Amino acid sequence: MGEKKKKRTGRVVAIVIACILALLSGFYFYVSDYYHASDAAVAAITSPAEGIEVEEYKDKMIVFRPEKPVAGLIFYPGGKVDYKAYAPLMQKFADNGVLCVLVHMPFNLAVFGSNAADGIPEQFPEIEDWYMAGHSLGGAFASKYTKSHAQEFRGLILLGAYSCYDLTDTDLKVACIYGSQDGVMNFDKYEKNRKNLPDNHIENVIDGGCHAYFGDYGEQKGDGVASISVEEQMETTVDLSMQIIKDNNEQ
Repeated sequence: MGEKKKKRTGRVVAIVIACILALLSGFYFYVSDYYHASDAAVAAITSPAEGIEVEEYKDKMIVFRPEKPVAGLIFYPGGKVDYKAYAPLMQKFADNGVLCVLVHMPFNLAVFGSNAADGIPEQFPEIEDWYMAGHSLGGAFASKYTKSHAQEFRGLILLGAYSCYDLTDTDLKVACIYGSQDGVMNFDKYEKNRKNLPDNHIENVIDGGCHAYFGDYGEQKGDGVASISVEEQMETTVDLSMQIIKDNNEQ
């Protein structure tokens, strides 16, 4: 009986180990399949526009610093997207005087780095007004972080995203921006979670825009077909986002 019990135990252990290895293998292949930044996006880091200083902290964050920043922005990238894909968008914010901190997410998933913004404002004491922003999954976790640190931020910018967290008891200025051709965002959940936003939140739809064009990583599976360029969508995104930043600065 003892020998049979040992054999059964051995089989159970072998099965458990096989299951763990299968899960790890599945996870590895899942996170290895992600959207890569375009060459143009990488160029926004290596060859920034005049007047913009770019500081890259490997596998942590990339900072886009204008000469005279008027505000700071911490950006959470979309799920399974190389964070460098958002460099052109950050460049455009910086052109408008916003110091941008583009954070890296472990495995390119914000769920593994929801507190990535911790300590960032303290590194830039010259910046008084801070904003959180994020795209898609990154937007969801940006809203989560902002909910827990509402006193540290002036506003939140959601790109192709919605907040699952109640922000109605905060003084945050919230802007929701998405493309008219977005085929990825769940609009039923977007409407369901609208109640979590302050009454004075701003909603803007970019005519002809899609889900993927907030970053520069090519076409995204399931997305609609954009009738504008990625450059145009990013420019419009920044123009709309600057409305809440300028409003706060003028108060």
